[in-house]
Amino acid sequence: MKEANPAKYHLARYFFLGLALIQFTVCIAFALRFGTDGKNIGIIVLFLLLGMLCLFTFFLVLNKVKRVAIGKNKIVIIRGRAHQRLSWADVRTLRLIPFFNVYKLEVKGSPDAVYFFPSKNIDPAFGLLAKDTTKMGEIVEQRKKEYHIR
Repeated sequence: MKEANPAKYHLARYFFLGLALIQFTVCIAFALRFGTDGKNIGIIVLFLLLGMLCLFTFFLVLNKVKRVAIGKNKIVIIRGRAHQRLSWADVRTLRLIPFFNVYKLEVKGSPDAVYFFPSKNIDPAFGLLAKDTTKMGEIVEQRKKEYHIR
């Protein structure tokens, strides 16, 4: 079974929360240091809105990015201590999103897509598109052909 680096998973999952906390901290520090009058209020509102946007993005990403282990016979979606085991026949689509180097997995019977990282860094081909040349990528390509997955 091949699984992505847990550090990548945690960084992607909590990046926007950290960014939101930094924006809120700057907003509060600016308000305390320079006051809330005139043109200062515009800067405070700007940082507050940026923080809220990052917090909103964090909540969108939180439930979509998962840890996934891929093997020749099954796919395991790791959700804390619980593991959801899927056979390759349960997969509707599995594709690599090139600019973000993230896989998008859609399971039959589930309306939500799962996003996960490859097992190693992917070098972009020609600077734009990416192709997973790792062991995980080989397993994915082989199973996609075998089970006719898009």
